[in-house]
Amino acid sequence: MRSVLAAGFVAFVVSIFSTPVAIGHLRRLKFGQEIRDEGPKHHRSKRGTPTMGGIVFIAATVIAYLVTDVVVRDHTVSPTAVTLLGLFVGMGAVGFVDDYIKIRKKRSLGLTKRGKLIGQAVVAAGFAVLALNLPDGNGYPIASERLSFTRDISWVHLTQVGAALFFVVVVIAAANGVNLTDGLDGLATGPSIMVLLSYVLIGLWQYRHLCVEVGGPACYTVRDPLDTALIAAAAAGALAGFLWWNAPPARLFMGDTGALGIGGLIAGLALTTRTTLLLLILGGLFVIVTMSVVIQIISFRSTGKRVFRMAPLQHHFELAGWPETTIVARFWIVAGFCVAAGLSLFIADYLELFPL
Repeated sequence: MRSVLAAGFVAFVVSIFSTPVAIGHLRRLKFGQEIRDEGPKHHRSKRGTPTMGGIVFIAATVIAYLVTDVVVRDHTVSPTAVTLLGLFVGMGAVGFVDDYIKIRKKRSLGLTKRGKLIGQAVVAAGFAVLALNLPDGNGYPIASERLSFTRDISWVHLTQVGAALFFVVVVIAAANGVNLTDGLDGLATGPSIMVLLSYVLIGLWQYRHLCVEVGGPACYTVRDPLDTALIAAAAAGALAGFLWWNAPPARLFMGDTGALGIGGLIAGLALTTRTTLLLLILGGLFVIVTMSVVIQIISFRSTGKRVFRMAPLQHHFELAGWPETTIVARFWIVAGFCVAAGLSLFIADYLELFPL
């Protein structure tokens, strides 16, 4: 528990003090955000705000994990940690390329849709191959070939190829869900912290109830859950430090660098803890925002009419006259309820199998 708290604290300190330094460098490099002309008009005042802030909290997460795991715990970095951090950095790199093209071309669109999708798929496929083919001494791979909710569903076996394809879909969906939610100051950051903290609790709970340690019907057949909790705590701490500067009015945006990175990491945490379908509830806000875009596209293409004034959903409420801070606060409340519901289901499953 102390190592998990240490990881979060180190990441927070690194992030909160390095972010203003990054803001200064990004301003000097003129790495400012481009704004879509078709978006809400008051967003145009944000044009030029430094972006690519994801670099800061990705780096802070990696540093905090290494300091805590290698220096404090005197522990060898596990394959699970390398795979998760590789996914985090890799998805962030795809976002970085997208952000860089936007800045250099002075436009609100970076990579083409196909190019961005291919980049994400390559990184996700690399994660899938490693996660499915690196078993430990107990025969547990980093992630399972079975579909999972609060644990593996024994009767749903995807096969290795099917699981790999499923992993790619999950990673891409989560990454773009966070990216679509990232449209207002602090909007994606707060819910991401909540979901990450839920995986801190899940990782610690699984660590205390490992089948190789305690056995029993309610135990968990997972790999390196303490490392999972450490990375989740470090990412949450790093995002909290970033939020200090990203809160309205934001002095720095996370950009696609941060949004794709954090979404990819959240997907990786769900896959390694065997809680993949539970992520639909824990990350319910991201699902709602993503569905608003899907509904808008389907409705417009099939009927020529829009369901929302503008998608994603947060922009619909902006055009309806809601202040930005009101939208952020209310979306955070929804995210909090989703996380509470997801954690309740996770604990309820354990209590059902092992009643107190």
